[in-house]
Amino acid sequence: MAPRRPEPRGDQHRVNDRIRSREVRLIGPSGDQLGIKPVPEALRMARGLDLDLVEVAPQAKPPVCRIMDYGKFKYEEDQKAKEARKKSTNVQVKEVKYRPKIGKGDFDTKTRNVIRFIDDGHKVKVTLQFRGREMAHPELGAKILDDVIEAVGPAAKLDSRSRLEGRAMSMVLSPDKQAQEAIKKAAAAAEKEAAAEAEGETAESQGD
Repeated sequence: MAPRRPEPRGDQHRVNDRIRSREVRLIGPSGDQLGIKPVPEALRMARGLDLDLVEVAPQAKPPVCRIMDYGKFKYEEDQKAKEARKKSTNVQVKEVKYRPKIGKGDFDTKTRNVIRFIDDGHKVKVTLQFRGREMAHPELGAKILDDVIEAVGPAAKLDSRSRLEGRAMSMVLSPDKQAQEAIKKAAAAAEKEAAAEAEGETAESQGD
């Protein structure tokens, strides 16, 4: 008989001898449904595989338990929670600087950086820097900022409108998550449709 594992404490799952029900609906380690079993029998089955009996749905009648490696399960849950916290706290404000008389190649390169930062979930401060006589033509800077908004498209939303501060004009863009999700779905659908068309053409040519 496999040695008993120490009982985990301080978490939301009842494990092994901490399960209070008389019987449970049992799921095997591979996800197979094993039916309703008395808890002592379910425990014997789990220990026979050197695994744990874990209550995964306590509100069900009877509660649902799964045979699994609880230590591994808890570690994976902790890693997912850590990753979620990291994503929620790691949003930064990136800055990309333009000039009023910027060339097309330089504009495209900088705008690609703006799009990449937006796709990564960051806010972007787009700054126009004026020098000397350029200050007499703020409309040139506004035109560049409008071009950036158009190039980035619906994946971003405007957080703050362009404003002139000293010798710089700036605006802040942030990711529009709903729009990004819609764009991804549309791209996936288009890709699926193209693949289906290609498959149909192949079948048609083989039929000829």
